[in-house]
Amino acid sequence: MAVLQMNFESQYLKSNHEITVILPNKPREVSARDFYESAKKYKVLWLLHGTFGDHTDWIRRTNIELYACEKDLIVVMPSALNSNYSNWDKAMMGYGMYDYFTEELMPMVYNWLPASSKREDNFIAGLSMGGRGTIKFAANYPEKFAAAAVLSAAPVDFSSLTEEELYKDDMFARRLLSMVENAGGLETFIQSEENVWDRLDKLAGTGQLPRLLFACGEDDTMIWENLKLFKAHFDKTGMDASYWSLEGYGHEWRFWDLAIQHALEFFGLEDVGASPY
Repeated sequence: MAVLQMNFESQYLKSNHEITVILPNKPREVSARDFYESAKKYKVLWLLHGTFGDHTDWIRRTNIELYACEKDLIVVMPSALNSNYSNWDKAMMGYGMYDYFTEELMPMVYNWLPASSKREDNFIAGLSMGGRGTIKFAANYPEKFAAAAVLSAAPVDFSSLTEEELYKDDMFARRLLSMVENAGGLETFIQSEENVWDRLDKLAGTGQLPRLLFACGEDDTMIWENLKLFKAHFDKTGMDASYWSLEGYGHEWRFWDLAIQHALEFFGLEDVGASPY
C-alpha cells in the first residue's frame, strides 16, 4: 500500500491539520502508466480514533494497512483531538470537527484522490470516542454511508439528561458539560445532532439508516452494560443492527484489531488477492 500523510490548513478547524490516508498500491504486474491513468475510483473507509488519539493510532496499533491492501480499499484517518467529533464554536478560534468532516474532509478526498463518492462505496468505523463519532455521522448523514461499525461505544439517551449528571468528577462528564455549554444549554444540546439516540429512534425501521454493526469486548467495563441497554431498547424499535462481542477483551487495541477485521467482513468487502509485499 501507499501511505499518504497530508498537512493542510483547515477552514473549519482554524489551524493546520494532519490526516493519514492508505491508498491502494500498484500491482507489480501492471504498468505504472496503466495503473495511474486508469481513473479507477476506490471504495473508502473513514476510520476514526478514540480519546487521546490522533490520525496515526490505527496505523501504529493495528494491521489496518494489511487489511486495506487485501480489500483494495482507501482508508482515511483524520485527527480530532478530544472533540467527540463535535463542533466547538467557543473553543479558541473555533474548532468545528463535526462540520469539517462532511463539509471539508470528504469533498477534499473525493476530488483530490481516486475515491468514490457513491454511498454504496463509503463506510465509516471508529473506536470509543471514534465509535461515538461513527454513529453520530451515520445517524445524521445516513445518505453518505452504506454501513457503519461502532466499536466499543454505545449511544446514550440524552433526553433525560439532568444538570446534576453533568457535574460528576470524571473527565467524560467534564467533556459532556463543556459540550452542553458550547451548545448553549441543556435543552439546545438535547435537540441537537448530539442526541443520536433520539435520531435513531426516529429512523429505526424506515430503511434509511446505513447497515449498523456494534462491537464490544465483554470485559469492557466502560461500555458493555450500556451497549446491552441500547440493544434492548432498539430491538423493540425494529432497527436493523448487528452485534458482535468477544469474551476476555476489554477496552483495548487487541480487541479493536480483531473488530476492524470483522467490520470489513460485515461491510461486504471482498479480498482481491493483493499483497503489500
